[in-house]
Amino acid sequence: MDYDVKKLSEEAVTLLKSLISIPSVSREEQVAADCLQHYIEMQGTETSRKGNNIWCLSPAFDLKKPTLLLNSHIDTVKPVSGWMKNPFIPTEESNGKLYGLGSNDAGASVVSLLQVFLTLSQRTQPYNLIFLASCEEEVSGKNGIESVLPDLPPISFAVVGEPTEMQPAIAEKGLMVIDVEAFGKSGHAARNEGDNAIYKVLDDINWFRSYQFPKVSPMLGPVKMSVTIINAGTQHNVVPDRCTFTVDIRSNECYSNEELFNEIKSHISCEPHARSFRLNSSHTPESHPLVQKAIALGRKPFGSPTLSDQALMSFPSMKMGPGKSSRSHTADEFIYIQEIEEAIAFYLKLLDRTDITYSTKPQD
Repeated sequence: MDYDVKKLSEEAVTLLKSLISIPSVSREEQVAADCLQHYIEMQGTETSRKGNNIWCLSPAFDLKKPTLLLNSHIDTVKPVSGWMKNPFIPTEESNGKLYGLGSNDAGASVVSLLQVFLTLSQRTQPYNLIFLASCEEEVSGKNGIESVLPDLPPISFAVVGEPTEMQPAIAEKGLMVIDVEAFGKSGHAARNEGDNAIYKVLDDINWFRSYQFPKVSPMLGPVKMSVTIINAGTQHNVVPDRCTFTVDIRSNECYSNEELFNEIKSHISCEPHARSFRLNSSHTPESHPLVQKAIALGRKPFGSPTLSDQALMSFPSMKMGPGKSSRSHTADEFIYIQEIEEAIAFYLKLLDRTDITYSTKPQD
């Protein structure tokens, strides 16, 4: 079926401008959620809401069918320094750029996926559709998508809208943050007394710097560990009795975060404390029919080093949306209007009447 993609794009851009004009920093998304909910209901679609998460189901929802989730997030980071434009005033220029905080990450995905949901819901599909605009993605907050997924029907597959230049990320690195602690004994630095806690962490820091986990992902590469923060001492003439450092760990799908933590604990002498195990790596087989269709349409699957709400999904997913990842969290963030139009056209081509069922059973 032919769709009026131009009209859908114009509708999406108008909504995006409204969302840009409403500050929606993580955990402060209420007004933006109100705006989006009102817009959806004005289209004649019933919505559900939990906190600042808004979702809607396609008509004639049938639990006998598989369910496809279209998801992106309405929250943004805080504006960084260096903005030459007002981050909350949508500014469209003659070259087709639309400036504004959240335009690229991930407002363009939100409005594109919503138009796709509203369009595909008008005709019979071999699957159910859910559109979910979630909050707190930028801070991996527990009141975001994680709080909503238990309230949704079983999901077979998700398209997660993030700026990937409409290339499908079928794998994504996970995240675990570890705080490591060492204790010594204070003393006067001028005398041979005390037990310096800084010296106790040196071997462990060097281990984090040099250790390589043996399992390497074909798509995501090795697990990456980086010591990013270190704290110790109160003044120059006091031997510190405590030293802490923080490690940023980006996992691949070969390990769960808990497995990594247990391995780390067996190698270091200081005491590690994981802030959370919940943000695991994700991976969808390239043989999945939606991935195969994306490939047939000229797209190239890849593994993403950046985190998204994919990490909180227990079902197969594919991260794909308009915009470019390198524009995210930058001053004078922008999206090209053409990118939105191209995204809507591609989503429709990819998803309309597509079989999303996937069997892990071996083929005969």
